[in-house]
Amino acid sequence: MFTAFLILTVCFVAFTNGANANFKGVASLYGSGTTSLRQALYWGTAMTFAGSIAAAFLGHGLLKTFSGRGIVPDSLVQSPSFVSAVALGAALTSFLATRFGFPVSTTHALTGALAGAGFAGSGSEVHLEALGKLFLYPLFFSPVVAVILGGLIYLILRAIRLAPDHRTPTLDALHFLSAGAASFARGLNDTPKMVALLLVAPGIDVRWGFVAVAVMIALGGLLDADKVAETLGKKVTAMNPGQGFAASLSTACLVTTASFHSLPVSTTHVSVGSLLGIGITTRQAHWRKVGEILLAWITTVPCGALLAAISYWVVGLLGKS
Repeated sequence: MFTAFLILTVCFVAFTNGANANFKGVASLYGSGTTSLRQALYWGTAMTFAGSIAAAFLGHGLLKTFSGRGIVPDSLVQSPSFVSAVALGAALTSFLATRFGFPVSTTHALTGALAGAGFAGSGSEVHLEALGKLFLYPLFFSPVVAVILGGLIYLILRAIRLAPDHRTPTLDALHFLSAGAASFARGLNDTPKMVALLLVAPGIDVRWGFVAVAVMIALGGLLDADKVAETLGKKVTAMNPGQGFAASLSTACLVTTASFHSLPVSTTHVSVGSLLGIGITTRQAHWRKVGEILLAWITTVPCGALLAAISYWVVGLLGKS
C-alpha cells in the first residue's frame, strides 16, 4: 500500500513542478514577443522532457544529494511514510504557489519538506548544518549571481551587436537555442531531486522512475502553466528580443553549470534573477511584482516544512488505521 501511495505522491510533486517550472526556461521568448505563450510552452516542455530523460544517465550526483542521507537519520530515510510526507509537503507548496501565479522553487519546497518531515519524525536529529551546506547556500547564492550575470551578458551582447531591439532570423534562432538549453538544463537539474524520493520503494527500477517523473513534469507544464507563464513572461520586466535572448542565455549558462556540478540550484531563482538583471540594467523592472515573488520565495521553505510535518502526522495515522 505504501509503495503505491509513495509513487502517487512523487507523481503529484512532479506534476506540480511542471506546472510551476516548465515555462521558466522559455519565459523570455514569450515576454519579448518572439513567440506566443503556447509555442514557448511546447518548446520548453519538449526540451525539459529531453533533459529529464538525460538525467537518468547524467544526474546521479543530485539523485544522491536528495536522498536525505546525512540530513536525517538513515532509518527515517528508509521509511516510505517519511518520503511520502516529503513529497506531499513539496507538492502542496508548489500547487498553492501555482494557483496564485507565483514562480517558486520546487528545490526549496523539497528542502523545507525534508526539514519539516525530519523534525516531525526524529525531532532534534535533523542536521541543519548539512542542510544549509548542501541546499540553502547554493539556493540563496544563485539568484544574486543570476542578476549580475543577466545584466552583464546583456551589456556585452549589446556592445557586440548580438542583442538588437528588434527580431532578426539570427537572433530568433539563437534565442530559441538558448531557451531550449535552459529548459534542457532545468530537466537535468530538477528530475533527479524527485526521482530520489522513489529510492526507498522496493522493486522499482530507477530508470522507470526517471521516465515516470519526466512524463508527469511534461503533463503538469502542458495542463497548468498559464498563470505562472504570465507572471514570468510579462510581469517581472518589460523586454525586447535582444534583452530576452540575454536573459535566456544567462539562465542556460548558470543552470547547465550547476547541473554538471551536482549543485541543487533553483531554476526559478536563476530565471527570475536573469530577467531582473535585465530589468535593472534597462530600468524596466516591475518592482511591485518582484517584491511579491520575493515574499513567495521567503515563505517557500517554511511552507514546505509545515505541510510536510502535517503530512507526516496524517500519513502516520493512515498507516495505523
